[in-house]
Amino acid sequence: MTTNSTDTTVTREVLGDWLERQGWRDVRLGELTQPDAGYSGRTVFADASWTTPEGGTGHAELVVRVQSPDQQLFVAPDALRQAAVMRGLAGKPGVPVPRIWFTEPDPAVLGAPFYVMERVPGRIPGDVPSWHARGWTTELSATQRETLHDNGLAALVALHRVDWRDGLAFLEPEGTGTALDRYLMQLERWYDWCGPSRRFGPEILDAGLAHVLSHRPADPGEGVVWGDARPGNICFADDLSVAALFDWETATVGPAGIDLGWWLMFEQYLCEAQGRKRLAGVPDRAGTIARYTELGGAPVPDIDYYELLAGVVMTLISSRLADVLVETGRVPAEIAAIYPTRAVGLVEQSLGRL
Repeated sequence: MTTNSTDTTVTREVLGDWLERQGWRDVRLGELTQPDAGYSGRTVFADASWTTPEGGTGHAELVVRVQSPDQQLFVAPDALRQAAVMRGLAGKPGVPVPRIWFTEPDPAVLGAPFYVMERVPGRIPGDVPSWHARGWTTELSATQRETLHDNGLAALVALHRVDWRDGLAFLEPEGTGTALDRYLMQLERWYDWCGPSRRFGPEILDAGLAHVLSHRPADPGEGVVWGDARPGNICFADDLSVAALFDWETATVGPAGIDLGWWLMFEQYLCEAQGRKRLAGVPDRAGTIARYTELGGAPVPDIDYYELLAGVVMTLISSRLADVLVETGRVPAEIAAIYPTRAVGLVEQSLGRL
């Protein structure tokens, strides 16, 4: 049965049948829910029970991530690659990821490739509105927020210690030169692909790209790069330890500065770029850089460069997002424009600092 429907009753029937074909017997699914979150795929939450081979009962809270067949933010969406990253990271010290139960490459099941992973209990800092402005993080004490932020950074440090050759070699970008060179080659292709969406501060964005291409540091770093390293992609347990790291769409191999620059840029995007002050206990830019190294991360001497690189990437993503939001009727054009305009401001700021 093929469906692109968002009718959870239909999806439940299809999903239940499919799970039984994966080897689960007598699958019973509770009510399915679909949060209005994420723009590069569809997310479905499902409570599942089944009969084990021994005759007992298995139970799991599931997350189904279906690759979006259209309205893409990236050149080549690949849900199964995300699943492969999490499988490759499973068991790595200090890098908790959800368990991947199953993957399905055939779009004939749910309309696009998808994977099924465990739903990890915990809480995630919000992006919209910013976790610095509203939500459960504002109710924590300054000491608790310091603990939360430190634990997130410590998980990033642990990720950067992972040997990508052990189960994650598929992340290595193609081409010649350093890993950074190859990352930038991919960025240029993505930049061209985003051409119709580059309407927000195009001169500033062009200048930003020109700078990162012509002033690249001689950085030989080759480690696992998350690509979207930030508190909003981390699930925290009740004790504020890291329960799971999410969203591996842009994972690659490269210098650690790509991730640290992204973390710094995104915090500015959620805070200072919106005229906000950081919550007590959350370090500023200089404090975050210091804590990263104090927690065991290698120093990043060219951090200004990597922040600019992050700003360019963020502008491309938010420019495409603006188009998706308007095309799908979620928000009017003037509201959608806020996101890329804010990102362009960070590119301009970084260029000024450099």
